[in-house]
Amino acid sequence: MQKLNEFWSNILETLSASMSQVSYDVWIKTLVPLCIVKEKLILITPSLSSQAIINKNYLDEIRTALAKRCRESLCNDDLKDVENFNVTDAEVITEVQKEEYIEKTNAVAAAAVIADKKDDSDAVFMPKYTFDNFVVAESNHLAAMAAQAIAEDPGSTYNPLFIYGGVGLGKTHIMHAIGNYIRAKNPALKIVCVPTEKFTNELIDSIKNSKDTREFREKYRKADILMMDDIQFLSGKAGTQDAVFHTFNDLYQNGKQIIMTSDKPPKEISHLEERLRSRFLSGLIADIKPPDFETRVAILKKKALQEKYNVDPVVINFIAEKIDSNIREMEGLLSRVVFYSNLVGKPANNLTLANEALKDYVDVKKESLTAYDIIDACCNYFNITKSEITGKRKNKEVVEPRQIAIYIITDMLSLPLISIGQLFGGRDHTTVIHARDKIADKIKSDPRTKAKIIDIQTYIAEVKR
Repeated sequence: MQKLNEFWSNILETLSASMSQVSYDVWIKTLVPLCIVKEKLILITPSLSSQAIINKNYLDEIRTALAKRCRESLCNDDLKDVENFNVTDAEVITEVQKEEYIEKTNAVAAAAVIADKKDDSDAVFMPKYTFDNFVVAESNHLAAMAAQAIAEDPGSTYNPLFIYGGVGLGKTHIMHAIGNYIRAKNPALKIVCVPTEKFTNELIDSIKNSKDTREFREKYRKADILMMDDIQFLSGKAGTQDAVFHTFNDLYQNGKQIIMTSDKPPKEISHLEERLRSRFLSGLIADIKPPDFETRVAILKKKALQEKYNVDPVVINFIAEKIDSNIREMEGLLSRVVFYSNLVGKPANNLTLANEALKDYVDVKKESLTAYDIIDACCNYFNITKSEITGKRKNKEVVEPRQIAIYIITDMLSLPLISIGQLFGGRDHTTVIHARDKIADKIKSDPRTKAKIIDIQTYIAEVKR
C-alpha cells in the first residue's frame, strides 16, 4: 500500500470531484490523516464541532471515496472503514498510538509526525502548531521565549520548564511547536510526549503484566526530551509521583530536557509530595494568561490568513469581544462565521451576518458576572440559603453545593484562591483547592454531578444574557 499521505491525497482528489467547493474547503481539507488501526483510517478533525458535522454529513462520502481508492490500489484487505478523532483529544490519540497493531503496512502518519516505531517515541505533534503561527504577546511572552530557547538547545537552559494556564490559552500549541522545531532540526533526538494520565496507566500496566517495571523505566529514561502534559493529575497518586520523581532525577542529572504543562502552578497542586514540588520549582515557571483584546484580534487575523478566510476586520473585532479567555473557542467561532457565510452565499463583512452565525452561542459576559451571581445560582438550584452555603456546616446537603459553587467560580472567573476562600467564611486557599479538585474528579466519573453543573451554568447564562 502507498504511504499514508499519498493515499489520503488520492482520496482528497475523489472527494473534491464529488462535493461542492465550499463543503470541501471548509470541512474536508482540514482533516489530517493520523494512522491506520484495526483496518480503519484514523483522521484528526480541527474541533469537536467540526467532528460532529463531519460525522453527520460527510462520513459516508469519505467512506465511499475510501472504498473506491482501496479497490483501485488493491488494498481492500488493509482498509475497510474510516474514523475521526478531535485534535484536542490527546488522550485518545496517544492511546491509539499505544496499540501494537497501529500499522499493518508501512503507512506512516507523516502529517501528524508520529515517531517511527523503532525509536519507541510516543510524541504526536500536529504540523499546524509552530512558532511561526504562535502570536507572542505580554500574556505569554515568557513561556514563548523560553520555549524557543529550549527548541534551539534542549537541556542547556530553562530546565525544567513548567508552563501553566487555563484551557485553550496555547499550552498545547507551545509544546507541539517545540516538538516540531526539534524534529525538523535534530530528528535523531528521542522525544517522549505523554499526558500524565497515560503515564499513570502505563505504570499500572507494567506492574500488573510483569515482575518489574524495567521496560517502563527504560522507555522514559532514554528520552532526550520528556514532555508531560496536565501534570496536575499527579495529585494524590503516590505511586505515580514516585515514578515521576525518579524519572525526573535521572533525566535532569543527565542533562535531558524536561517540559511540563498544568492548569495551575506547582504550589497550587494539591496532595503533591514536597520533594516533587521542589523539583518542579527548581526551573522556570511560566504562566500563560488570557490574551487582551489586541492580542485576540491578532490571533484571529493570523488564523484567517493561515486558513485563507476572507473576513472583514469588524467581524474579527466582534468575535474578539465575545471570547476573552479561550483561544481555541474563539478560533472555532471564526470558523463558524466563515462556514455560515459560505453556506448563505454572503461575504463575512458585517455584524448582522456574524450575529446570525452565532445566534445559538451562549454569551455570558464575564465582566458582568460575579462570584455572588454564581453563589446565588447555586443556592437557588439546591434550595439552600446563602448563609448555609458560605457557613461552617458540614452536612452533605450543604457541603456538595458549596464545593460545586467553588468549582464553578474557579472555572468561570479569574479570582485568586484566597479571595474565593474569603467568600466562603474565610476558608483557607487549600480548602478551595480541595473543593475544586474534588468536583473536577467527580465530573469525570459521575454523570449526575456533571449534569448539575451544566444546569447551573446554563441558568447563569440565561440570567446574564
